[in-house]
Amino acid sequence: MPEQPNLVCPIPIKDYPKVVLAHGGGGSFTHDLIEKMFLPAFENPTLSRLHDGAVFTTDSGRMAFSTDSHVVSPLFFPGGDIGSLSVYGTVNDLAMCGARPQYLSAGFILEEGLPMETLWKIIQSMSRAAQETGCQIVTGDTKVVDKGKGDGVFINTSGVGIIEHDRNIDPTEVHPGDAVLVSGDIGRHGMAVMAVREGIEFETTLQSDCASLAELVQDLLKANVPVHCLRDLTRGGLATAMVEIAQTSGYSIHLDENWIPLCREVSSACELLGLDPLYVANEGRLAAFVPSAYAERALQVMHASPQGESASIIGRVAKEEAGLVTMTNDLGTSRLITRLSGEQLPRIC
Repeated sequence: MPEQPNLVCPIPIKDYPKVVLAHGGGGSFTHDLIEKMFLPAFENPTLSRLHDGAVFTTDSGRMAFSTDSHVVSPLFFPGGDIGSLSVYGTVNDLAMCGARPQYLSAGFILEEGLPMETLWKIIQSMSRAAQETGCQIVTGDTKVVDKGKGDGVFINTSGVGIIEHDRNIDPTEVHPGDAVLVSGDIGRHGMAVMAVREGIEFETTLQSDCASLAELVQDLLKANVPVHCLRDLTRGGLATAMVEIAQTSGYSIHLDENWIPLCREVSSACELLGLDPLYVANEGRLAAFVPSAYAERALQVMHASPQGESASIIGRVAKEEAGLVTMTNDLGTSRLITRLSGEQLPRIC
């Protein structure tokens, strides 16, 4: 008699009888979903690396592949929209693998009743973003769901990029002594979206940082900066990215709060709403891990790019306290940085 498959759910039903918004927030709920359900079901060496994309070798060389789904609400926000976001999101995932993005697919789930003018604006935005990043949208799919079942439009994009160098840019390549850099001020995207939802007004309009990071990454590689790891700071923000990399690498990461760039509008909005900017999502910011001897060179390269004008060295990697992330404030005291336990801002990407 053939062996029966294991049908016992690895996440206790009594704790999580249904999916909640926090399962898509990038924090501990998302981590549990990946570690306890998706990884055991789909286990393979490529997936187990838990990078922003899959890196593999073909007869033509190394390539990267990634996919991303976008459910942001509202569809249009200061500095972007779901169309540009869907292109930049996948392009940036490929760039974090050190790849030059080449081709994209686009899958649309449309809600009955969506105005054609709205759809056209989104498509035009996607077209502009694809041209800007040098990508072609070469295949796709469209589905329509009943009114009230789709919130306007959801978009999935998948992408392929080529890796034109022999470096392995991966969390497992992080080493003690590496400097940690961030390409710009954090929290803009999440707070720009939230400001629209909540009707929060600032002296100046807070713009999302939604943008492509592909050229910035290529600039670092062309400058011969030996990049060990890259991570775009999307769901879960800077804090979650640091925890994931610390746990994957097996080393500790020490951050200095004074060096983490934060604009006044984001700081004020987070204080008003009781949010921690370390956990607020970004869509045009990355963290880079490079040997300390190359940190200043990497910083100069970033400062020369429109996407890295406010870049900063924010920390270092160490051997002690393996897998932990700590942050020191201006009083010299440290606190432990952990994964977000719930959901701060749903539907921001």
